[in-house]
Amino acid sequence: MGEFLPSNPVMVVHGGAWDIPDDMVEAHLRGVRSAVAAGWRVLERGGSALDAVEEAVVVMEDDETFDAGRGSFLNRDGKVQLDAFIMDGATLRGGGVGCVERLRNPVRAARKILSDSPHVYFVAEGAERFAAEHGIALCRNEDLVIPREVKRLREYQAQAAGGDGNDLFAPTEDMLSHDTVGAVALDRGGNIAAATSTGGTLNKAPGRLGDSSLIGCGCYADNSSAAASTTGWGEPIMKLVLAKWAADRVESGNLPEWVAKEAMNYLKQRVNGHGGIILLDAQGRFGIAHNTPRMAWALHTAQKQEAGIQRNG
Repeated sequence: MGEFLPSNPVMVVHGGAWDIPDDMVEAHLRGVRSAVAAGWRVLERGGSALDAVEEAVVVMEDDETFDAGRGSFLNRDGKVQLDAFIMDGATLRGGGVGCVERLRNPVRAARKILSDSPHVYFVAEGAERFAAEHGIALCRNEDLVIPREVKRLREYQAQAAGGDGNDLFAPTEDMLSHDTVGAVALDRGGNIAAATSTGGTLNKAPGRLGDSSLIGCGCYADNSSAAASTTGWGEPIMKLVLAKWAADRVESGNLPEWVAKEAMNYLKQRVNGHGGIILLDAQGRFGIAHNTPRMAWALHTAQKQEAGIQRNG
């Protein structure tokens, strides 16, 4: 047996890929910086990648800027319905919740499923019951709804009904904002993990499940390949199982930086999809890419701290 060499930790987060308006840029930057700092604190003290991605995502679920947790987009009935997934690259264990309406932090429930259940998924009332039985307090759905989103839904529905629309509220999926949040991390033990959380798309049909909580679509982690979290228009991402597609290409020997860009080209060319991805391997190499006008992201390593709203073109 050779001597164990600890890895240099890496933490990467995203706060959604879409045409983020100028007046929302600073809020997005503050949010992803807070999230990456929370994850880094876990890694810096020797904590696990799994704990780090959970804590980073919780920060963004609690931040009303993003489409996750409180402040998420409302579905057609005016309710918040949340999805989340978390995965451990060391064991391939995963936990996911879908269409939950009474959880402030769905990623906490997903983590409990990963650690305390033989199952991978729970949805709707069953997920809420599991969470409550494992010490996670439930809230009222009204507690997750904020006035900004009530107004946004009313405007969207009025414009869609009248056949009118602008870029932000256009009745096409690819033009809607996608503030899904996610995180990937590498810990000192050489393990990687990923987590993704979302409120889904504006005016979605009740019961609609997006890519974020689906293993291999919006989230994936395997120490032998990579950890990935995607954001964007969920249906095209699901059709390509995009997170697993990207991880497989890293395992084949390609650099995450290249694979992330290639994944976005593949998404656009194959199914005309829009979104973004963060990708990290067990050697600490990472990629950040999107094919939308902007994506909020942040990175923390022992050598550097960065955050930005990338703009294409």
